[in-house]
Amino acid sequence: MKLATQPTVKTLGDYAYQAIEKHFKKTLKWEKSVKKDEDPEALHQMRVGMRRLRTAVTRFGLALDVSKPVSDKNIGKIARRLGSLRDLDVLKESLENNYKPNLPCKEQESLQTAFTALAKQREDVLSSVQKTLKDESYKSLKDALEKWLEKPSYQPLASVAIQQVLPDLLLPELSNFLLHPGWLVGTQFVESEVKIQKNWKPEKIEKQLTTEGEILHSLRKEAKRIRYQMELFTDLYGESYAAYLTEVKSIQEILGTMQDSAVLTDWLTDVFKSEIKTELPTLANLLTENRYQSWQQWQPLQERYLKAETRHSFHLTILHPLSGVITN
Repeated sequence: MKLATQPTVKTLGDYAYQAIEKHFKKTLKWEKSVKKDEDPEALHQMRVGMRRLRTAVTRFGLALDVSKPVSDKNIGKIARRLGSLRDLDVLKESLENNYKPNLPCKEQESLQTAFTALAKQREDVLSSVQKTLKDESYKSLKDALEKWLEKPSYQPLASVAIQQVLPDLLLPELSNFLLHPGWLVGTQFVESEVKIQKNWKPEKIEKQLTTEGEILHSLRKEAKRIRYQMELFTDLYGESYAAYLTEVKSIQEILGTMQDSAVLTDWLTDVFKSEIKTELPTLANLLTENRYQSWQQWQPLQERYLKAETRHSFHLTILHPLSGVITN
């Protein structure tokens, strides 16, 4: 007879510790390389580590007893600084690899103005990041986390079995995600039923994104929050959970592509002090086409998540973690 193996992590506190330790270590691993500005990938990894550390600290906060430097505000400030630098790297990468090769020679030459401006901007932001990684708030965060990991302190709730409280941890995040107004962009109500407006031409999509792009960007951030939260507990759920997590990731990525394209357009407009259709007509068309394709990818997911059965099924999945005998 084969005995079922028991998970080594069992309580809410155990999961909190595991998550904080993992993401703190990841953050520290890349710190030296980021300070030296050696590799864009190091910056990306450190930013992700810091963001996930923030998720772990805030979402498990009700079970933790941590000192003041380990706060959402402090971690958020550092993560945003790293994010500002990473955003510039993504912008450069996108221009160089996705767009420049497809432009006529004249527009490729014009882009040099953008690359020069980007290099200057990056220099300033890098200086800010390096300063942040040397200042007292970052040092005190590291020191406080190292001390806590060495001698963790918890609230009483940390002793509760993880399966017992897991749905209560995840369902508020799911509600925020599903009730976000971004789901209603490009829809209309017909007799109290939401209908997606389809077969829009690129011009119509552009107009919609100009007025409501920020709402979709906000939904993207909500998708990221629930994704990070769900990824902490993949071992406690089955295939249905994994499938929803994959879809949430797709939603985040598709809306992210739309947002990145809009940010690039705005940034170029600022650099050239004019509409990019004038300076870079081919690039402007490519960006419009990019947003059009992203919209086509977005709508099937939007339609699926506006259906009551999808939402109910997602809730039921969260409500039923894999059962397991909790041992002392």
